Amino acid sequence: MFLLTTILLFGFASAQKVIQLSYCSIEENHVRLDCKYSLPAESPQVFCKYTQGERLLDTTNPEEEQHAPYKHRAKARIFPGNICRLLFKNLPNGKSNFTCNIKLADSASASKTSVVEKKLLLPCSALSVLLQSCSGLLLTLMTLPMLLALHWL
Repeated sequence: MFLLTTILLFGFASAQKVIQLSYCSIEENHVRLDCKYSLPAESPQVFCKYTQGERLLDTTNPEEEQHAPYKHRAKARIFPGNICRLLFKNLPNGKSNFTCNIKLADSASASKTSVVEKKLLLPCSALSVLLQSCSGLLLTLMTLPMLLALHWL
């Protein structure tokens, strides 16, 4: 009985997981963070929140209250394809830590943290998202046909 309980608890605790947390600049002082996560089939409602340490930037959970200074600076939303996006205005100079937390109702949460350095932010485009989120092998496979085409010129 103990073994069955342990297996069930680990199953629920690892039911969701954060796959990646990517970021890019949407304007000079604004950043967009995309948190991609996976869920088991037929999962209940999922909640997403972004934090900086103990401060809650924003959440999709109506039972949690956003930290007052961020009410007009941060907005989190869930998009199709299991993506939780945070739009954050007025990013300060230097490095900032952002943590994405994904939680199913009555379940453990999964999280991922990224350090965003303002001066190194790339503008949001298909290429910047590709460079942050794909493996080197995939990037090589995608550029190989282009290199072969240049060889024929």
